[in-house]
Amino acid sequence: MNRTAHTVRRLGPLDAAFMDAVLDFFAEAFGDPASYMSKRPGADYLRSLLGGDSFIALAALEGDKVTGALCAYELRKFEQERSEIYIYDLAVAATHRRQGIATALIGSLQDIAAARGAWVIFVQADTAPEDEAAIALYSKLGVREEVLHFDIPVNRTSG
Repeated sequence: MNRTAHTVRRLGPLDAAFMDAVLDFFAEAFGDPASYMSKRPGADYLRSLLGGDSFIALAALEGDKVTGALCAYELRKFEQERSEIYIYDLAVAATHRRQGIATALIGSLQDIAAARGAWVIFVQADTAPEDEAAIALYSKLGVREEVLHFDIPVNRTSG
């Protein structure tokens, strides 16, 4: 295994350019340029998002090149004074996999979650054959639950 020096950087409100690079990275990693590039948020939006307290963006860097990224949301709970962290997107460049980058990104998120007093970190995983490596990683780091996921459309025509 070829391990290269990577750093994990937490993106803040002054890192809109890095967030643009993360969006480009996710577009390529997920093969989904429509979602990540067609309606790119402006710099003011990204500064606000990165400066807020509910969004967490981490980039694994080799120099200034993004080799992995993780975006998560902190969800404050109502039934107890605690929160959960939801990993929304996590990817590592195909040329940099099996080098501990995803584990380092999740480790950094665990530190952030602990500092915030979060109760747990959770993530969804698809079950397609190309997602087996992600499932293996998540199984190594956490407890697997059998759940169903539903996308409910937003009714934009009601008044």
